[in-house]
Amino acid sequence: MPKRTLQGVVVSDKTAKTVVVRVDRRFTHPIYKKTIRRSKNYHAHDENNEFKPGDMVWIEESKPISKLKSWIVIRGEHKKSA
Repeated sequence: MPKRTLQGVVVSDKTAKTVVVRVDRRFTHPIYKKTIRRSKNYHAHDENNEFKPGDMVWIEESKPISKLKSWIVIRGEHKKSA
């Protein structure tokens, strides 16, 4: 079975070798038929501390690394600074 990959935005990099990634999903409400957005935060392993808040990253599930981390950053795009 392939590993899940998700795309999200880094919201925090305050802990060492860890980033918090917000993943948004959109779906249609089953009763009201309106499109709604939900988001969830994932703690992901960032070995070189290279990603900062605002960067777009792709994360892949892995074996548990710590109590909260079971995702690894596989690639990302740095935010363009103005």
